[in-house]
Amino acid sequence: MDLTRKFALLACLYIAQGLPYGFFTQALPALLRDQGMSLEVIGLAVFLALPWAIKFLWAPLLDKYGTRKRWIVAANLCAVLCMLGMSMVPLSELVSNAVYVLFAGFFLMNLFTATQDIATDGMAVSRLSEQERGLGNGIQVAGYRVGMILGGGLLLAWFTAIGWQYSMWILALMMFAFTLPAFFMRQHDHHVEQEKLSLSDFVGFIKLPHLTLWLLVLLSYKFGDYLSGTMVRPMMVDMGLSIDDIALMMGSVGFTAGLFGALFGGWWIQYLGRFKALVLFGVLQAFACGAWVLLPLGYDGLWLMYGLSALEHFVGGLATAALFTVMMDHCRPVCAGSDYTVQSCIVVLMNMVAAGLSGVSAANLGYTSHFILSGAVGLIALPLIIRYRRHLLS
Repeated sequence: MDLTRKFALLACLYIAQGLPYGFFTQALPALLRDQGMSLEVIGLAVFLALPWAIKFLWAPLLDKYGTRKRWIVAANLCAVLCMLGMSMVPLSELVSNAVYVLFAGFFLMNLFTATQDIATDGMAVSRLSEQERGLGNGIQVAGYRVGMILGGGLLLAWFTAIGWQYSMWILALMMFAFTLPAFFMRQHDHHVEQEKLSLSDFVGFIKLPHLTLWLLVLLSYKFGDYLSGTMVRPMMVDMGLSIDDIALMMGSVGFTAGLFGALFGGWWIQYLGRFKALVLFGVLQAFACGAWVLLPLGYDGLWLMYGLSALEHFVGGLATAALFTVMMDHCRPVCAGSDYTVQSCIVVLMNMVAAGLSGVSAANLGYTSHFILSGAVGLIALPLIIRYRRHLLS
């Protein structure tokens, strides 16, 4: 498969992943609140995304049985069927009389897209050379953000005009369209090696040399970013900004900046190398986390807010592309899906912990101290990366 087709396939599959997750995280909370659902229930709905945090439990099955192409196609088609099924009942009816059906539908949709992610990540690791992984991960992060913009921002903006049923139909149609390239991709799985895989092979990931230090990097690299970012929107509400302003600032502008950050970061890794990219992007990420302190200090101009939002998302895209590239380097080809999934689940779980602690931190320390702390926490991973330098690919 030539490089252009390889990157195009990855872009389509990661956009397909981002579509339902964008609708779930960006559009659904607003729609549920508009239907009168309590904030407590809306908050608990975050657990419908649990499959993304525990997908390592069934990742070995995908490496052991079947082929990645079949898993990708089957998982995406099942997600499409979930969307079509939910479209058959009006949202008001689902919320008032069948909310458990609605939540079950979104849980299954997250389950299927998380499963597709395992297979897609495994495919990416096995098909991208070491030199291609930087740009490949930039495309991965950017594609996912495009999907979230389409599924979350665009459909929410159209919802008043087209309604629930047409929104779900369009979401299903877009996901099917971005899945089509997978139907035509060549099979590239190692059946002989798959048949020989045993439980000890999968568990063998934790026995890789110097893995403990790398796991500490995974635990800490994005922690400050989520500790900071989770409290930005509540702070803006407290400052009197409208929901529309926040949506434009953090959604459209922020997500677009993150998209370009991921692409630029993936391209730049080829020239900086793994170590320099992790360190440089990590420092920039910590700076962006701490820079939000300007707002509670009184520097609250609207253009400053837009600038800080663009900066945070841009450098967040840089850092994520670098981290994901090195995660691929730690995957064994035959168990690529499982090895990558274990690492990504660690990152997701720590992001959830950081998001959960952010409210406690901001409430007890105040926004000023909270963002200073977030910037400082963002630097914790740097000495770990320096110690791990000789184990990184160039």
